[in-house]
Amino acid sequence: MFNAALRAVRPVVVRSARKSTSSTAFRALSTTTPRFSGPAPPSLFGEGAKPGEIPSDEQQATGLERFQLLGEMQGVDAFDLEPLDSSRVGTLEDPIKVFSLDTSRIVGCTGSPAESHELHWFTVKKEKNRRCPECGSVYALDFQGVEHHDAHHH
Repeated sequence: MFNAALRAVRPVVVRSARKSTSSTAFRALSTTTPRFSGPAPPSLFGEGAKPGEIPSDEQQATGLERFQLLGEMQGVDAFDLEPLDSSRVGTLEDPIKVFSLDTSRIVGCTGSPAESHELHWFTVKKEKNRRCPECGSVYALDFQGVEHHDAHHH
């Protein structure tokens, strides 16, 4: 179910990343969705509860919360919550890689070895490596997402 939800979201993300073409105007006039063979993938919107019942988390969760819940039901971690490698100090030649599906990610450094200094938060961006101001460890973004030309960030 989790994988099906992931497959259902991917085409929307890829389509939004592409530049608009003349087919966009044609698609805007169409009112039906394309039909695929087989069962429909699970929605990222819960079905809700029947009248008079209290909904469960599975019934009322939507969006990222539902994505995470479906992942937990399948035994898959939807989000990477593991700590970064703190066994070494990252250098300019060999920075510590930070996985990201976005062009930036907030990172917290506690030094090497772990907990050797106070926690420092900073943003690592795709274009530039960041260095911790306390220990000097270098972090680089390992960008694995789709380029967004029409990014909604401000």
